Amino acid sequence: MAEVTGAYLGARALQQEGVDTFFYILSAPLVADCLDLGIRGISVRNETAAGMMAHGYSRVTGRPGVVLSSHGPGTANVVPAVANAMADACPVVNCGASANLRDRHVDVFQEMDQVAIMRPVTKWAHQATHTEKIPQLVSTAFRHALAPPHGAVYLDFPNDIVNAKVEDIDWEHPSHQPSHYRTEARPFGDPALVKEAIDLLAKAEKPMLVTGSGVFWSQAAAEMQQFVDTTGIPFFTTPQGRGAIPEDHKRFYGGARSMAFKEADTVLVVGSRANVILSNLLPPRWNPDAKFIVVNLDPTEVGHNAPAQLSILGDAKAVFKQLTDEAQGRFNPDEDTPWTSALAQRDATRMEQAAAVMDSDDVPIHPLRLCREVRDFMDRDAVVCVDGHETLTFARHTIPTYVPGHRINAGTHGTMGVGLPYGVAAKAAKPDKQVIVLCGDGSFGWNGMEVDTMVRNNLPVLVVICNNGSMTGADEVFNPQKHLGFECRYDKIMEAAGGYGEMVDRPENIRPALERAAASGKPAVVNVIVNQYAKGQTRIGLAESHH
Repeated sequence: MAEVTGAYLGARALQQEGVDTFFYILSAPLVADCLDLGIRGISVRNETAAGMMAHGYSRVTGRPGVVLSSHGPGTANVVPAVANAMADACPVVNCGASANLRDRHVDVFQEMDQVAIMRPVTKWAHQATHTEKIPQLVSTAFRHALAPPHGAVYLDFPNDIVNAKVEDIDWEHPSHQPSHYRTEARPFGDPALVKEAIDLLAKAEKPMLVTGSGVFWSQAAAEMQQFVDTTGIPFFTTPQGRGAIPEDHKRFYGGARSMAFKEADTVLVVGSRANVILSNLLPPRWNPDAKFIVVNLDPTEVGHNAPAQLSILGDAKAVFKQLTDEAQGRFNPDEDTPWTSALAQRDATRMEQAAAVMDSDDVPIHPLRLCREVRDFMDRDAVVCVDGHETLTFARHTIPTYVPGHRINAGTHGTMGVGLPYGVAAKAAKPDKQVIVLCGDGSFGWNGMEVDTMVRNNLPVLVVICNNGSMTGADEVFNPQKHLGFECRYDKIMEAAGGYGEMVDRPENIRPALERAAASGKPAVVNVIVNQYAKGQTRIGLAESHH
């Protein structure tokens, strides 16, 4: 066998894991070897954005996202993104360069204990200390990232370890490198508990299904819809699980979410955590007498924050199939019960109330009018990346999602600035799909230079800025902490980078601007000036929409 560097071993191991794209800035480890092997590298303007892109790539593809970071400050910059991926239970693998091992503890250039920095925000953090073990460590990193619950991992690559040469391994018949080491078996639930769950749901007057991103990771969307179509039970999803069933399904009542949570007497929770997104499954958000049936791969989620009447350990795809089989003949899915009729009425009322604002011709433009224009312009299978405090709130109920993995936002941590990086990742993952980033002017500022990344990598993402001249909504009394003003021409920033930019300040001009931006074939920013005093928490008719 020929001698190769540790960097080659690491790159080859990533290739073995099926990695086809990574995000990086100059001086990251393994980059040259990954590129030589034909793995696509997208170079960015900030390591935090690179980490967010890895997160977004994973969210869209259902596979681990990979970020390669440089020494010291470069890897430290990835921490916010890795922490966000960890909170979102998303598999992100960060490989970070670091100072030579032999030179540690003498204050060499960019020397930091990067493993110690990463350990609190990852599932697993480790340092390569022997060049020949790099392939094993890469496979271990992926194993940890993909073990339930998914999460972020960090593998540290000291320069002298990746630059050292060792004998190459036989990649077709490796003796020490694991192969076929992740089972594709899907754990089924206990049949007796599945039957008990259906018994509880069949007896319930106000049953409900709530699902999270576990449905996406297990590729259980079809099984989830089959269950809903078999039972007729109303369903709701967490933000990151949207699109598992198209949101124009007759049993989805988005405007009645709060009512459903407060009144449901039996709740089937599949592939979701009882965290802040679901108000911990606790009153007053939820009916204090509700019976919760929890289906999850992670046993630590059972009874977490709220007691479970019944718990089933298993994979969402497998358990949904069991539940559907058990439910045959027990429900009348086409019947509109008093419960579904009440939810439908509340949903219709809320949408009627919202319509007046969504159709408003007021100047300044109301943000809900902007959301309506985006909704009417977007393709059914568009990937929509939403970013920004008020923007998230306005978009939650007004812009639907029809495809799994095609709606992504900051997740549990509420990290701002994710919109542009997610847009880059989504377009890189699915170049044939329309990708729209809807973000606030404040959140655009965090990673605004990634418009250059879009242009350099020929990724025609459409960025729509809901520009209220403020961080969150403006106050009636001037607040310098929030004030940004309208002087910054974000559209001109995109033009300067080589993309298409346009500013809009009248509602009737929004749609033509979106069409011109799309027709340009370039990355584009449509900078829409909206009413700075419109705030999401007081928006007309959408008080039901939460997360």
